[in-house]
Amino acid sequence: MNRTDMEVNNRIKVAIADDHTLFRKGLIKLLDNDRYELLFDVSNGKALISKIEEHHERLPDIVIMDIEMPEINGFEAVSWLKNNHPDIKVLVVSMVEREEAIVRMLKLGVKGYLSKEMEPEDLHAALQSISKKNYYYTDFVTNKLVHSIQNEDTVIVDTTTDMVNHEIWESLNPRQKEFIRYACTELIYEEIADKMCVSPKTIDGYRDAVFEKFNIKNRVGLVIYAIRNRLVSL
Repeated sequence: MNRTDMEVNNRIKVAIADDHTLFRKGLIKLLDNDRYELLFDVSNGKALISKIEEHHERLPDIVIMDIEMPEINGFEAVSWLKNNHPDIKVLVVSMVEREEAIVRMLKLGVKGYLSKEMEPEDLHAALQSISKKNYYYTDFVTNKLVHSIQNEDTVIVDTTTDMVNHEIWESLNPRQKEFIRYACTELIYEEIADKMCVSPKTIDGYRDAVFEKFNIKNRVGLVIYAIRNRLVSL
């Protein structure tokens, strides 16, 4: 096999699922033929699943996927891939930056999460890193913590189970501990407020206090910290 054949065979096989045609076509133009082979591009999760089922003998290495798509959204599509083709890696590229959405995608096992406001070099860096190292995250998570969260099962909140002894954990009051348990689910803050029978402003207070105590900046960091330090039941 000559060098050219080897380079062709080593190209990363990519599929794209995004309902914004202009953005999708822009992504395609960024995928140069030297490094990538575009297998197909589709506008929603349903079409993605159909393509994979039709061409199961030649599957993508990485799927670049949006979250908000018609018919079958990104969450449902990633869940289907996890159950049916766990070897296919997913890079989420989305305008959705809600913490609960990121947490949910992390639990589903996506390998990278980028904003649509990214620079072209960010896309290349993500695809190369996912291909070689199996992960790529920016400010949301650090590399070591990615492994920690994705090597565990989905978090199950058990409000009756005592947490392990932990200095910072023990310094929290019962309501702050309850907030952390709920924060490790897919509930948004307003829903957590309803569960705890308090106002959203009170939840904001719990959040700010917990973030300060654990020296973290966002909900994703809290979830990862809680899993890594076994502050939630799995």
